[in-house]
Amino acid sequence: MKHQCPGNPLERYSSRREFLYVGMLGGLGLTLPGFLQQQAKAAQKFYETTEGPANGIIHIFLPGGLSHQESFDPKPYAPAEYRGPFGAIDTKLPGIQFGQKLPHLAKIADKLTIIRSMSHGEAAHERGTHNMFTGYRPSPAVDYPSIGSVISHELGSKNNLPPYVCVPNVPNEFANSGYLSSAYGPFALGSNPEQGNFQVRDLNLPKDVSEERFARRRSLLETVDHHFRSLEESDGLDSMDAFYQHAYKLISSEKAREAFNLKAEPDKTKEAYGKTAAGQRMLLARRLIEAGTRFVSLTAGGWDHHDNIKAGIEKQLPSVDKAIAALINDLEQRGMLDSTLVLVTTEFGRTPKINPTGGRDHWPRVFSTMLAGGGTKRGYVHGSSDALGGEVDTDGVTVADLATTLYKQIGITADKELMAPGLRPIEIIDGGKVLESILA
Repeated sequence: MKHQCPGNPLERYSSRREFLYVGMLGGLGLTLPGFLQQQAKAAQKFYETTEGPANGIIHIFLPGGLSHQESFDPKPYAPAEYRGPFGAIDTKLPGIQFGQKLPHLAKIADKLTIIRSMSHGEAAHERGTHNMFTGYRPSPAVDYPSIGSVISHELGSKNNLPPYVCVPNVPNEFANSGYLSSAYGPFALGSNPEQGNFQVRDLNLPKDVSEERFARRRSLLETVDHHFRSLEESDGLDSMDAFYQHAYKLISSEKAREAFNLKAEPDKTKEAYGKTAAGQRMLLARRLIEAGTRFVSLTAGGWDHHDNIKAGIEKQLPSVDKAIAALINDLEQRGMLDSTLVLVTTEFGRTPKINPTGGRDHWPRVFSTMLAGGGTKRGYVHGSSDALGGEVDTDGVTVADLATTLYKQIGITADKELMAPGLRPIEIIDGGKVLESILA
């Protein structure tokens, strides 16, 4: 039987009280864009536990389309024009090889699940990205929510942390809340954690607002709130209050702010991840998951290598390889890997044959995805592509299958129906199956 999301009492509510609150918060500089925008239109949930083995997910997205042949699915015995410019290296799994530029991940392949048989039918960047962020093919009729927004909607906040964070910024329009309220959209940092002066916008008071003034303003809001309570009656007031209480907690909680503080990490740890964009973004993702964020989405590099794929891979893949391996090792050492699902995806694969300019073009028929932790198998390769890396050969996996499996691991039923305004109830994921074979 399908599950249906109950109606939201706040979707009918709008008043001068809402306007006053927003105005006062703006005066304090507490806008929290992407996290509090239109919070009065939805009801936040504050659940502290989930039923799946994963408490959090780190989604590492490689925009542009990482070549599977140069990464997780090399073809060392194919003709040179298919094999590409790099060789293959042995991993810790007998008989399994990775691309030459993944030596760090090759050493910990016994902790990974590799899917070599992903596919979808979208060869355009925007459409491929939409698939990977929502679990749906694009539709002109429905603005689908991202996986992070669904998790925010279903599981809510924990430990005063935003449930869904994008590092460093919202990477694309498909990472947003879709037909759900923007209350469930991502909290974006606004700056790059690899920068020496990294500071998250909206987590600190403006320079001209002291802690005392902040406390007075909060007291003033409480006074105004009491006044309007005496004048108005609405089922939505208590739920609406929760949003602003949560905003204050995020601003005033030292523990919540500390989750974003990379300066607290020892230099040795920063070096292990790499003092690169990829390294510091993944280190921050670990801090956020450790503190209680449900879903962290980060991007690393650009992989649209139509020309000179050799130079592109040499420039970018080593730092990403090092950072992902360090993240997984760090999670393991902290006892967090079994409860944290690390996911590495991209838009699509690249053409089997090297083109005349030394690159590979868009190829959605087959590509690779990597997972680790969160109740997935260790040291497992699922599916295969054919000898030239052009088609799925065995055990094909759809985007809906992958999304359904992610939701299961974090405790969400993927065929639950959510209400989209003006539309019929829509399943979180339509038609996907749980990939039981990749689960521990």
